[in-house]
Amino acid sequence: MKKPALVTLPEQMVQVVAGGMHTVCLSESGKVYTFGCNDEGALGRDSSEEGSETVPGKVELNEKVVQVSGGDSHSAALTEEGLVYVWGSFRDNNGVIGLLEPMKTCKLPSKLSIPEPVVKIISGNDHLVMLTMDGNLYTSGCAEQGQLGRIPEYFSNRGGRQGLDRLLEPQMVKVKGKVHFTDAFCGAYVTFALSDKGYVYGFGLSNYYQLGTKSTKLCFVPIKLTCFKNSTTSWVDFTGGQHHTLCLDSEGRVYSLGRAEYGRLGLGEGAEETSEPTLVTGMEAVCRVACGTTVSYAVTREGDVYSWGMGTNMQLGTGEEDDEWSPVKMNGKQLENRAVLMVSSGGQHTALLVKDKQES
Repeated sequence: MKKPALVTLPEQMVQVVAGGMHTVCLSESGKVYTFGCNDEGALGRDSSEEGSETVPGKVELNEKVVQVSGGDSHSAALTEEGLVYVWGSFRDNNGVIGLLEPMKTCKLPSKLSIPEPVVKIISGNDHLVMLTMDGNLYTSGCAEQGQLGRIPEYFSNRGGRQGLDRLLEPQMVKVKGKVHFTDAFCGAYVTFALSDKGYVYGFGLSNYYQLGTKSTKLCFVPIKLTCFKNSTTSWVDFTGGQHHTLCLDSEGRVYSLGRAEYGRLGLGEGAEETSEPTLVTGMEAVCRVACGTTVSYAVTREGDVYSWGMGTNMQLGTGEEDDEWSPVKMNGKQLENRAVLMVSSGGQHTALLVKDKQES
């Protein structure tokens, strides 16, 4: 696929999430539809009928869903009551680690046990982050890179002698002093969280400074990230690929940090890795950002979408396999009279949520 093509869905969608090799869609009426690879149950539905995984199919959930998320081979749904359902499996460097129970995948939605109502869910490649109404963070999944923020390095490989249960059972992330979190975000192997005092906390992989730390060591506990503390900048969104991070401020400006290869930072030809959020130029006011493994996207308030980074998987929508070192506006027949509302990028594919321009 060189250019964006339209997916036929049974009703209007309000959110789309691209996982590793699957896509999760949320409809206006609170129903969940999935398509793509179902090897480890990431679709949350029976796909035994030949070809049924390649078209959108409904996930049977009896409650109204208000948000979805997805990673390499897991998916999650948040209901209007604040409950979280999950399906699929988490993985680590050695393969499947399970979802709710060690080494067991979930083919159908299963409810997570969390002691307080959840208001937001976000997935990294193989971890799930839940923000609660009371401003707490709960995490579950793979802990190898520190992305759970609650497992010491000693236990990060499959829970050490304490076993996988410690990773798979959602537990609260503890921070020194009482911190009330107001938002949370994931990169592939990192977690970011905003506090009500305006601080940005992070934990996980920072081998290319993608966390904004001064060191390339793994962070296993939340640290206050000083590189994001700027009295004039109010951060509203973070997202990350394999080795880079994009951040969005309240003025609609996009910044990038981390690894620069293939142009994923959008800072121009020959840019080098950076541990500081650096302004990406060449776009008008942006309202959403997204990252794939080695690609980046920004959606403007006007409904345009820009892409940059590695072109090999045709994910940039330029119709070419060339890498792009600076933002390029995505076009194509299917986007001509449509405004882009949201973009999400998976392992090797990208999904856009669009609306016809004549609609209000």
